[in-house]
Amino acid sequence: MVEYTKTEFLIACASRHVRDGENVFGGTGMPLLAALLAKETHAPRMNLISEAGYIDARPVQVPLSVADSRYYYGCSASIGLIETLGFLLQGGRIDVGFLGAAQIDEYGNLNTSYIGPYESPKVKLPGSGGGNDIASSANRLIIMMSHDKRKFVKELDYMTSPGHLEGPGSREKWSLVGNGPEVVITDLCQMDFDPETLKIRLLSVHPGFTVEDIKENVMFDLIIPDDVPTTEEPTEEQIAIMHKLDPHGVYLGKGS
Repeated sequence: MVEYTKTEFLIACASRHVRDGENVFGGTGMPLLAALLAKETHAPRMNLISEAGYIDARPVQVPLSVADSRYYYGCSASIGLIETLGFLLQGGRIDVGFLGAAQIDEYGNLNTSYIGPYESPKVKLPGSGGGNDIASSANRLIIMMSHDKRKFVKELDYMTSPGHLEGPGSREKWSLVGNGPEVVITDLCQMDFDPETLKIRLLSVHPGFTVEDIKENVMFDLIIPDDVPTTEEPTEEQIAIMHKLDPHGVYLGKGS
């Protein structure tokens, strides 16, 4: 039996959603490790792109930020932030973007701005950064976030980044370039979106959890298919590659 941490499990899950030959906005943290893991395994022609402008990056060890010079190693080109966000992202040339969120609703819309009323928020969050650009323009979106009932809400306190907005036709109405979120990966399950309603739907449940656990930890009517499989676990090879990429536990953690 393969032993793994929660972080390793989430990275392995996300990695499997990256396809060979895609242009991927990797960012930092777990999304970056997921993209690099995919490149080392099933997607060798995946093109890792940094927001700061590193194209086809091949870092030997994980960068600490999107502008870290470790991103530069082995890359095919180094362009600017404006060209990356404009020509590549807003031009519809990024296949996959990764985002996290403090809140998500049943259409995959995201809040990373504040919790509570606008006039007097309980918590102020970092805001959009490049999140709105990625959510609006990447061809598809992979969302990674911790699973807590208060995060999966019927109505956001604030919409920072668009998912499927109000449902079918909404993104086209507002002329958004990308197709919106495709999968949501949490520490309890994986979710995707019903093709007809574009509402969030249970895709798989992680080992040790049940469908009831998931239903109890969302604040909207989650679509539950008749057959919900158990999420595939990481392999020894995947875990070994993660630790080769992050030998100092920057993202994996010192104790993993």
